[in-house]
Amino acid sequence: MKNTRKTFKPYNQNQLMVFPPSFDDLISADHPVRVVNQIIDQINLDSLLENFKGGGCSSYHPRMLLKLLVYGYLCNIYSSRKLEAAAKENIHFMWLTGMSSPDHNTINRFRKDRLKNVIKKIFTQVVLLMSESGHLDLQKVYTDGTKIESSANRYTFVWGKRIKSSRDRIIKQLEELWQYTQEIAKEEMKDTAPLSFDVTDPDSVKRTIDDINEALRDKPIPKEVRQKINYAKKNWPDKIAEYNRDEVVLGARNSYSKTDHDATFMRMKEDHMRNGQLKPGYNVQISTNNQFIVNYTLHQNPTDTRTLIPHVQSYLQEFGRCPEELIADAGYGSEENYEYLDRNNITAFVKYNYFDRERLQRNKPKPINAVESLHYNKDGDYFICPMGQRMNFVDTIIETSETGYKKNLSRYKAQNCQGCPLRGACHKAKGDRVISVNHRLGELKSQARELLLSDQGISHRKKRCVDVEPVFGMIKQNKGFRRFYLKGLDLTSIEFGLIAMSHNLKKLAKLLVFYFFSTKIPA
Repeated sequence: MKNTRKTFKPYNQNQLMVFPPSFDDLISADHPVRVVNQIIDQINLDSLLENFKGGGCSSYHPRMLLKLLVYGYLCNIYSSRKLEAAAKENIHFMWLTGMSSPDHNTINRFRKDRLKNVIKKIFTQVVLLMSESGHLDLQKVYTDGTKIESSANRYTFVWGKRIKSSRDRIIKQLEELWQYTQEIAKEEMKDTAPLSFDVTDPDSVKRTIDDINEALRDKPIPKEVRQKINYAKKNWPDKIAEYNRDEVVLGARNSYSKTDHDATFMRMKEDHMRNGQLKPGYNVQISTNNQFIVNYTLHQNPTDTRTLIPHVQSYLQEFGRCPEELIADAGYGSEENYEYLDRNNITAFVKYNYFDRERLQRNKPKPINAVESLHYNKDGDYFICPMGQRMNFVDTIIETSETGYKKNLSRYKAQNCQGCPLRGACHKAKGDRVISVNHRLGELKSQARELLLSDQGISHRKKRCVDVEPVFGMIKQNKGFRRFYLKGLDLTSIEFGLIAMSHNLKKLAKLLVFYFFSTKIPA
């Protein structure tokens, strides 16, 4: 006969234990929280302790607060209020903090004030521990970048071009008012000096408007002119002062956000409106090895080309040496970057623009008007045009980039393009054809091409897309970190430092699952 008796496991909320378990008994030996605790216990926090003045009421230990933040970011908890709740409710956090319960203000002040200028040193120590234990190689790094949105409002933009056009409009209207005054009040203006004012000085603009107003005070002028003068007196000096403040904040950038002055408007892949609009954010650069982040920097310019040199300089500052090999995509392939890497003895497996297109179109004939299709005689320093005519050297032009780097462009001119049967396909401008060639960049591209097409280069190119790019996917998709929670370059750098450290420790914990968990990572 079938047994239909229902049985359940014992359930008694008031059950007592002779020997109550500790939190340590309830946490598995291979849990990631143990890796966080173990690694942070090994690092030197002297630089962090210097941020505490001493005296007064006792403070929570910075090592405990650092563990709380790092493990919180590892668990995708970024809010200080949620971290406060986790320290009271989650056994992993309770074990990590030793039953301490810092409130959200304490956690947030520690993150914003105490970790400033310190987080990168702490991150570097963690990377060095993993390097010494053999989990990553600091001599070979894969570099890439991504845009992460700021916590600023998306529609609080200030544009550099708008500031310039608005200032120019005020200047033009003020000059028109001055000319009008000269015509209407000739007698009153005869002893007045010609119009001369500092377009960046609000007081100078105000004095000019006052002179116009005084000269036209008793004159029968149209109502709209009087209204314009009153509007100018009330608004234009303040506007000039506002534009001056905006230009100081902008610096060399072309935009910034009113609610996060350090954020620059950039085009991002995560477009919630699906219309390609710009959003305030930061350009985050990382270098990885074995999918561990070994270096990170945040930048305000949207293009990757200008970020490589400061990124490598940051690496040099933290580790005291440059990597031996650097692998990056075509966004970093510029003459300035190649020169810098070569000067610092870094083997650069860095693509240049059109490298991939060259590989795809290598069997196709090049158009006759392409400079690359022209034969160059290095000894005589001249080119041969498609009709066999010499294009002799004319002069050298020096171009200066936004970073101050100078490029030398050599110009060559054909002798006589008049009546040439290939003129339509080769050259459509008036006069004889003139080409500009950057010989140094050509040499650097040739060196880069040789490295990229070598067996080692092919191996690096295959590995780059599975080493550095998945890290951004893990951060944005798995960790859900698509937008900063703090504002300002300093604070977002702290926040990404916590993200990078938590990513490394989480990956380390997964690797250690496959091995016997020792009590100490080799140091």
